[in-house]
Amino acid sequence: MAIHEECGLFGICDPGGDCARTAYYGLYALQHRGQEACGIAAVSDRELSFHRDVGLVGEVFTPEVLNRLGGTMAVGHVRYATTGGDRRENAQPLTLRYVKGSLAVAHNGNLVNTRALRTRFEYQGAIFHTTTDSELIAYAIAQQRLRCRSVEEAVLRAGRELRGAWSLLVMSPQKLIAARDPWGFRPLCMGARGEAVVFASESCALTAVGARFIRELDPGEIVVADRAGVRSIREGCPDGPGRLCVFEFIYFARPDSVLCGQPVHEARRNAGRLLAREAPVEADVVIGVPDSGLDAALGYAEASGIPYGMGLVKNRYVGRTFITPGQESRERAVRIKLGALRSCVEDKRVVMIDDSIVRGTTARQIVSLLREAGAAQVHLRISAPPFLAPCYFGTDIPDRDGLIACHHSVEEIRALVGADSLHYLSLDGLRRIAPDARCGFCEGCFTGEYPIPV
Repeated sequence: MAIHEECGLFGICDPGGDCARTAYYGLYALQHRGQEACGIAAVSDRELSFHRDVGLVGEVFTPEVLNRLGGTMAVGHVRYATTGGDRRENAQPLTLRYVKGSLAVAHNGNLVNTRALRTRFEYQGAIFHTTTDSELIAYAIAQQRLRCRSVEEAVLRAGRELRGAWSLLVMSPQKLIAARDPWGFRPLCMGARGEAVVFASESCALTAVGARFIRELDPGEIVVADRAGVRSIREGCPDGPGRLCVFEFIYFARPDSVLCGQPVHEARRNAGRLLAREAPVEADVVIGVPDSGLDAALGYAEASGIPYGMGLVKNRYVGRTFITPGQESRERAVRIKLGALRSCVEDKRVVMIDDSIVRGTTARQIVSLLREAGAAQVHLRISAPPFLAPCYFGTDIPDRDGLIACHHSVEEIRALVGADSLHYLSLDGLRRIAPDARCGFCEGCFTGEYPIPV
């Protein structure tokens, strides 16, 4: 636990209108991907309006705001600050007005050539109002639009300048455009509801608004939706299968989503099954750390024959602890967020499944909760390998100084968190959790080897 997440995107083009309200419900389904800020931009009669602020979707948007936005197109965004901090001006979608009109841009991911781009644009006279790399993308698109005939061509040309992870939604007064980087680091899918075309970071958001899943965008693909219909631009698509962040399966995505053709729930169960084979232990009950550890715990119980139990109860009114900025706040939030179920763990040998250990502080606190509830033993199993390197593509995994596995052996980590035993899923096991996935994976945070230079 305790890693930072990227963001969530939702977009809709619907001649029937009231797209802002649909985007609101879509963002609700994606709230797990970011809880610091959110926003919606909408187009009505070719006029762009927006509302964004720091806070949760249900806090930022009132019925009055949604009625004002309306729209026959809308783009929404939920944010976790992987770069740029959590200031209000960094909330997305970013909106800009320039000589060719107006644009709204929502971005999920991180660029690795931010400094070079920012320096170049500033020497060209650009004035930036945020500290995010998303504004660089918006500026690159607007700059290219001055030199070409369409927004989609501008997105294609701008993409050639970008290095890193970027799933994008770009909205002009007449078009809604979705795009993925050539490596496909971050997910983006497309659906339909009647005449409406819908885009979202995860398929669960399509289901939430009653849309039918059509397909995922391919790495490097650009899809344009407007009154003329839907069309695909594939000039930027590479020959390879892409490199989706494997932590989407382990932690980020909702279990009812499907990524690269692989149900997320099944991938997590597979991780638990593989972990049971790699690290068996005699125990009385298997429990998972809510929420992403639950599916892996179920798989571990199935493969080991040890009964599955609900040993930790989550306060549903508290968000994911890693999304709470600041280590002290995260540590305080653990006891507010989780409670141990004494009737399930008292006097029992407990196998506790979690998705990761970053700094070790959260794991230590949860193990302590189980001890206080009377657990006789606590055996910690992690459904991913140890973090050995930072992420540069939109997951705020800290540098090596903040990664406990870079400074301690597994046995030392076990002692630090207070568990009776500790085992991680092997790298070979990780590569087998999603057998039905039609894509490759980025495993840089586990191996230090990245698909592109960083």
